Amino acid sequence: MMTAAPTVALFAKYPRAGHAKTRLAPMLGDAGAAQVHRRLVERTLATIRESALPFAVHFTGAQRSDFADWLGEDITLVAQGEGDLGARLARVAGPAIVLGADIPGLTSQHLLDAAAVLDQLPVVIGPASDGGYYLLGFQTQIPQLWRDMRWGTDAVLAETRARLTALEIPYRNLGVLDDCDRPEDLAQWPELLG
Repeated sequence: MMTAAPTVALFAKYPRAGHAKTRLAPMLGDAGAAQVHRRLVERTLATIRESALPFAVHFTGAQRSDFADWLGEDITLVAQGEGDLGARLARVAGPAIVLGADIPGLTSQHLLDAAAVLDQLPVVIGPASDGGYYLLGFQTQIPQLWRDMRWGTDAVLAETRARLTALEIPYRNLGVLDDCDRPEDLAQWPELLG
């Protein structure tokens, strides 16, 4: 069905103290929370590389040169641009698999499974245990999925599924994974604390 492999679009914020993983700051302090975010991005990037799928880092929070210095000159870097998360996601052309860096349990197999689904269906969703999703893949961009979404709530996954159903767009779910947003989440991944 699909001719080209999907590009993995990793949405990443620069790990600046006070601006990254702020919900972890009460436990770790601003610098500690930013350090966890740095490790999560680097871990996710290694997972993406292991999948051998094409990828780009969609960046925000610093200049392109800061990201190149951090992650390497060989990485395709794309500015996220202005607007809410929906507006930024709507700029990613298909076929693509969009994801964030806050899923420590993500493996290269999850990405390969998502790419395999996109060979058969227009959309694949990786549901997160908090009611959102850790991954959404699409053959072609579907702007209706991103508009007026209540991001950061436990209704994102249900609303996404409802929109796909209303649009009569078939999709498949991958397995559920946990994200790492709150201090209690760190108990599962002590290695993120250094």
